[in-house]
Amino acid sequence: MNLIEQENLIQKYNVPAPRYTSYPTMPYWDKAVPDAKQWMEVVKYTFSESNAAKGISLYIHLPFCEVLCTYCGCNTRITKNHSVEEGYIQAILAEWKLYLEELSEKPIIRELHLGGGTPTFFKPENLRKLLEGIYEGAILHPEKEFSFEGHPNNTTTAHLQTLFDLGFRRVSYGIQDFDPKVQITINRIQPFENVKHVTEEARRIGYESVNFDLIYGLPYQTTQSVSETIDKVAELMPDRIAFYSYAHVPWVKPGQRSYSDKDLPDNAEKRALYELGLRKFKQLGYTDIGMDHFALPQDTLYKAWEQKELHRNFMGYTTCQTDLLIGLGTSSISDAKYGYMQNLKKVETYKEAVLGGELAILKGHFLTEDDLDLKEAILSIACKGELELEDSLLALLPDDAFAQLNEMQEEGLVELKNSRLTVTPLGKAFTRNICMVFDLKLRQTEPAGQQVFSKAI
Repeated sequence: MNLIEQENLIQKYNVPAPRYTSYPTMPYWDKAVPDAKQWMEVVKYTFSESNAAKGISLYIHLPFCEVLCTYCGCNTRITKNHSVEEGYIQAILAEWKLYLEELSEKPIIRELHLGGGTPTFFKPENLRKLLEGIYEGAILHPEKEFSFEGHPNNTTTAHLQTLFDLGFRRVSYGIQDFDPKVQITINRIQPFENVKHVTEEARRIGYESVNFDLIYGLPYQTTQSVSETIDKVAELMPDRIAFYSYAHVPWVKPGQRSYSDKDLPDNAEKRALYELGLRKFKQLGYTDIGMDHFALPQDTLYKAWEQKELHRNFMGYTTCQTDLLIGLGTSSISDAKYGYMQNLKKVETYKEAVLGGELAILKGHFLTEDDLDLKEAILSIACKGELELEDSLLALLPDDAFAQLNEMQEEGLVELKNSRLTVTPLGKAFTRNICMVFDLKLRQTEPAGQQVFSKAI
């Protein structure tokens, strides 16, 4: 494919697109706020089906950060007041208790992730208090996968050792970019020496997997600056790399208004940054295992990809095939296979609800049979890069979906053969667009208001 054809593909497919950590995606959830009793019934049903066989996943959102990173799209609370830790921990444990009181037996925790915000905002002793409170009402799976997000500037040896002692074996550091101008612009200033120190400390203590988050498409990035960032990454060789496309959504995140579209790489430049990263990662021995993610052969994420056992949920790609994900904390999202629920986003209203003995429900969605079939199809594309085109699935799709798939085949993005769709190496960069073909909610309804998704490329 020549450069003109590549540019035409980029222009065609660089449209707002979901990241597909769920189907239906959040803008297409039911408009009515789910009843707490209904939600808990779905949780209990999914739990009874899967706890003994698979265990459950837990996501705990710790929203506090001392400094606002302007690129960030997460739900955060900026403060230097660390007295907030104690009350927030009490609230999370109160919410966890609401679930424990409804479950028929002790949950077996297979997967646990601390996200944010900045989990390492919390003192090590407070993280221990939180996690021991969680563990008290549960059983830890013998093959558990526990991970957390650490900020290179404030993750201490005490953080790493405390969490290691509590069963954590994977840490993810938000790097984004090492270029000084880019760091200043996005207000994420962290010297390479800090990253090197916390990476080496994690490995010394015994962590089995270190992940670096990198972003392409940030303001003032160039092929040279991104190449130099990856060269620095190569000195440390993390086990996994997440190479995310920057989501410029200033209408959602006002912090992004500190720079404008003219400061960002244009479509062709951004695509060149992606291709550069893809090439350099492969040269370093990483495998492109799915949307935005690369892993070395020794990492469990690579092994799950190789065995076609990857799973995807609101925590992103995971090696754990759990059916029940319980989200604790502000804005956390739960996935009970047959339904989704998101918590209230404001710390104060969340705390008031759970400390008062009520779930902090903001919104949710109960899946229909058609939703479940389409969810499975989209997960198969995103996790396996392939899909069996069964008649029951095809019957759900409108005629123009078939035309789209045939067009994608002509463009070299997919291969259609013997009732099977396979994503090609070229098509991997367009996985979100391929998933959109099977997104019936997106086809049928346009969300009200402004654009809600970042662009696909």
